[in-house]
Amino acid sequence: MRKTLRWLLSFVVLIGTVSAAGATAGAATAAEPKAATDIKDRILAIPGMSLIEEKPYTGYRYFVLNYQQPVDHRQPRKGTFDQRITVLHKDTARPTVFHTSGYHVSTTPRRSEPTAIVDGNQVSLEYRFFTPSRPQPADWSKLDIWQAASDQHRVFTALKKIYGKKWISTGGSKGGMTATYYERFYPRDMDGVVAYVAPNDVVNNEDRAYDRFFEKVGTKECRDRLNAVQREALLRRAPLTALYETYAAEGGYTFTTVGSLDRAFEAVVLDYTWAFWQYSLLSDCAAIPAAKTASDQELFDTLDAISGFSAYADQGLANYTPYYYQAGTELGSPDIKQPHLKGLSRYGYQPPRNFVPRDIPMRFKPHAMRDIDTWVRHNATRMMFVYGENDPWGAEPFRVGRGTHDSYVYTAPGANHGANVAGLVEDERAKATAAIQRWAGVAPAAVQADPAKARPLARADAKLDKRDMERTLRP
Repeated sequence: MRKTLRWLLSFVVLIGTVSAAGATAGAATAAEPKAATDIKDRILAIPGMSLIEEKPYTGYRYFVLNYQQPVDHRQPRKGTFDQRITVLHKDTARPTVFHTSGYHVSTTPRRSEPTAIVDGNQVSLEYRFFTPSRPQPADWSKLDIWQAASDQHRVFTALKKIYGKKWISTGGSKGGMTATYYERFYPRDMDGVVAYVAPNDVVNNEDRAYDRFFEKVGTKECRDRLNAVQREALLRRAPLTALYETYAAEGGYTFTTVGSLDRAFEAVVLDYTWAFWQYSLLSDCAAIPAAKTASDQELFDTLDAISGFSAYADQGLANYTPYYYQAGTELGSPDIKQPHLKGLSRYGYQPPRNFVPRDIPMRFKPHAMRDIDTWVRHNATRMMFVYGENDPWGAEPFRVGRGTHDSYVYTAPGANHGANVAGLVEDERAKATAAIQRWAGVAPAAVQADPAKARPLARADAKLDKRDMERTLRP
């Protein structure tokens, strides 16, 4: 009897062992096709993901996609819209950089600076309500920083299953703001944040920091030269407006939103010094014409080249309605004094409400930026802010204080709104590069031992690393 029981027990154990081995082999067999599945198929297997097109690029796979998002993340069943994203795929064994410009998404293969630094994949997201990523009909109350952060969170959650290594979020200007807000609302998603030239307008009605900036930026000679062009343009309002009318007629421009061609003209003139420092360098000042001796056409041409006479036409404003809406509801916007134009300006620095169609309601929420600023000052972890010394948008920067961890604020000397890590002084450049690689989990042993040895891990590629900056006189 005992022998029989021992035999039965041995038989059960044997069957269990064989079954377990079979199950393990079966699991391995099941896993093999998954690992071998083409990356495009893996991405398109995500519910709500669809392919627009794939574009070849040496060393990468590049996909332009639509991802179905809820219009309202608080009530996801009440409608959806398609949001464009792109994926620059290198290898699922590499880290991933989550990039947003805060505006449209480029459908040309591009690589952000952090992507080159870590030699990783890159996911880029179009900001909600920038066409074509706009719900129809558009409920503008659903355009806010929390909803946009929730878009990112949902994309990250879906793609993290494929790209399982560490993630870094990044963006420049409004994209840097976007990366910061995303971190505030979903601080557990990313392993690090690199925010470039991100404005931090904490108190919308307090803008003296911008006035102080314009009193000191560059050299007095350059400031005087720019100011003189503005003054002369307003003194010659009649002949320059006549040139503008011809320009508008030839280009088919209208001015319903801003109210009149005259309002648009003055907005362009008042933007001139801001636009120069945002996109130009001190060395470019030599090309600014001498205002007193310049012809009307020369004045018009320099204003158009730097500020852009199409910017405040209906056709120019339409592309940026989502930005102006957010500036007038949450982000805030600067109101600079420009005392050298006293007595010449009719409208002053106009508010965002003037640049959004009147049928779109707007109400400002003063608590939104205060909340972000307070959170960053006291809770930032593995966050990096990079500013340009001569960029007006850096007049009100983000700061890190007590309670923050492994977070930094850097300023690139002489740089404009295109400031980056590469433009920092040598010591800071190495430290910033090392920190980004450390956050991404790819810092070489030599860099871990000595951050001064940090260099981007990917080879430079002039085409892939070209920056497609949204040239708008807003962040």
